[in-house]
Amino acid sequence: MTASPLSLPTVRVGDVAPPQENGRWLVRSLWPAAAVGIIGGPPKSAKTWLALDLAVSVASATPCLGVFSVERPGPVLAFLAEDSLERTRERVAGMACRRALSLADLDLHLIREPALRLDQQRDIERLQRTIEDLRPRLLLLDPFVRLHRINENDAGEVSIVLGELRQLQRLHDLAVVLVHHSRKNGGRIGGEALRGSSDLFAWGDTYASLLRQKDGLRLTLEHRDERPIEPLNLRLVSGPDEASCHLEVVDGPALPAADISLEPAVLTALASATGPITRGALRAQLKVNNLRLGMTLDALLDRGAIRRTPSGWVAE
Repeated sequence: MTASPLSLPTVRVGDVAPPQENGRWLVRSLWPAAAVGIIGGPPKSAKTWLALDLAVSVASATPCLGVFSVERPGPVLAFLAEDSLERTRERVAGMACRRALSLADLDLHLIREPALRLDQQRDIERLQRTIEDLRPRLLLLDPFVRLHRINENDAGEVSIVLGELRQLQRLHDLAVVLVHHSRKNGGRIGGEALRGSSDLFAWGDTYASLLRQKDGLRLTLEHRDERPIEPLNLRLVSGPDEASCHLEVVDGPALPAADISLEPAVLTALASATGPITRGALRAQLKVNNLRLGMTLDALLDRGAIRRTPSGWVAE
C-alpha cells in the first residue's frame, strides 16, 4: 500500500534492528547508552562532582569512580551554569591528573556561552547545531534550575523543555544528563524526591540520587530498563587544593574496574557446583568484593552465560 506523503513513517517491528549486545551501556551499571536522566540530590551533595567524573570517564574511556567501565567512549559536551570555565578546568584537571591523562587530549568540550535557555527555541537550535558538529556521546547540563525560566511545578511547561531534550537524544543517539535538586523534605527518595513536576521523574530512563550521610554520601541508581545495582557509599576526598578533590567508592576495599578476570572463576565455580549457588555463597567462595561480583554476574547474564533461579545462580 502506498503511503500518503503526509502520513507518519512506520516500520514493521520485525524489521527493527536488534540492539547491539555490547552497546547497552554508556558506563556499565551506572548509565545506559543514549539514556536521558538526572543526577539528583540536595544542595552540597557532590552532584556536580559525580557529573564531571562521568563526563571525564566517557571522554577518556577510563572507569567512572574508578569502578564502572566505559563501554561507549566518545566526545562529551557540557554546560555548567554555576561554574566558570576556569573553575571547571581546575576540577577536571585534578581528575585527569589522578588518571594520568593529558588535559589537552581530553575529549571534553565546554559551552562558553554565559547562559543557555532550554525554553528558548533559538538556544535549542544552537545546541542542536553544536551537537551535529561535535557528535558527542554525552550531553551534560548542570543545573536544570539555571537552564530555563519556566515554572518547574507546571507539568505542561516542564514537559515541553524535557521533550526538546528527548528529541535531541533520539536524533543524535546521545545520552543526556541533567543535574537537579531534590526536595528539602517530604520523605520521598530517589527520583520521586526531585523538586518540581513529577514529569521530571516520568521523563528519565535513569536516575542517580545522592544523599548526604554522617560519614559520606549514598548513591542510589534507578533504571527504566536495567536492573540497578545495590546502593553505594561514596566520599568526596579532599586534598591540599580543590584540584585534587575526587569522589571514590568506599563500599569496601579498593575496587577495580569491571573486567573479565573474575568471569572464569565465577563460571568455574558454577560449573563445578551440584546445584544453584547464591550470590553470598559465591562471594564467600571466591573472596571478592560484593560490587565487583555483582557487576561480573550482570555481564555474564547479559551474554547468556549464566542464569538466575529462585535458589541462586547456575551456568548455562
